[in-house]
Amino acid sequence: GLSQYSSDPRTEWDLSAYSTRDQVLEAMRNLRYKGGNTFTGLALTHVLEQNLKPDAGARLEAEKLVILLTDGKSQDDANLAAQTLKSLGIEIFAIGVKNADEAELKQVASEPLELTVYNVLDFPLLSSLVGRLTRVLCTRIKEKSNKENTDIPVNTGPQLSPTDLKISAVTSKSMHLTWSPPLRPPKKYRIVYYPSKSGITKEVILDGAVSSLRLSNLTSHTEYLVSVFPIYDTVVGDGLRGVTSTLPLSSPRSLRVSELSHNSIRLSWKAAQGATQYLVLCSAAPDGAED
Repeated sequence: GLSQYSSDPRTEWDLSAYSTRDQVLEAMRNLRYKGGNTFTGLALTHVLEQNLKPDAGARLEAEKLVILLTDGKSQDDANLAAQTLKSLGIEIFAIGVKNADEAELKQVASEPLELTVYNVLDFPLLSSLVGRLTRVLCTRIKEKSNKENTDIPVNTGPQLSPTDLKISAVTSKSMHLTWSPPLRPPKKYRIVYYPSKSGITKEVILDGAVSSLRLSNLTSHTEYLVSVFPIYDTVVGDGLRGVTSTLPLSSPRSLRVSELSHNSIRLSWKAAQGATQYLVLCSAAPDGAED
């Protein structure tokens, strides 16, 4: 579904209006830009009261995601409206263009902000966000499916949800996770992690008394999405989510050539930390086959 806003929000189409990707793209091509003021709080309230209702196509079992696109600072209280949506379990992604107020974007968006807040200098640059934003949104839906597969109800109460996920001690192959447990300790924790671009989803089950984990055997120089879910006897609490990238593998440095003869050369270099072997390739310049 899509709504535009200035001082008076306007629904362009509801969630139930189209059923195929091509129909949505065609509607986007025919969309006329609505200029005017920037009453973001009013717009968020409009989305809640008009667009996220069952008669507008919102399904009770579906994850509710709102993407806010704005190019200015709100002229009303956007934070208060955003808090209302978030308290109802609706996740907000905030995208700023040109003169958007980044502090306001961070107030409005859901946690973790590194996944939900984006800012670009001009409208053509929005295309650079599409790939990453698509992966993040699809990941959120995948997490929802993973929770549904446990066949137990989901509880969004803060007393059942951990907080303050921290990712530290990041290397090329590992990272360390810590979090603050909820007021009511869970029976188990389910930690799900996978590369954001592509790769196999992995998970670890921990005892509910533990609130830290070291992830190992990771791929170097890769962005990972991490989620921590508390599991109780009859419910699953809201998950914590974070994102970070492993470090690249260290490289050998300072390559030097010495002791040249008619059929040999000697190479030397500074060692790469952690390397157990080296592969040396040489070829005849400029286009010789590797030897």
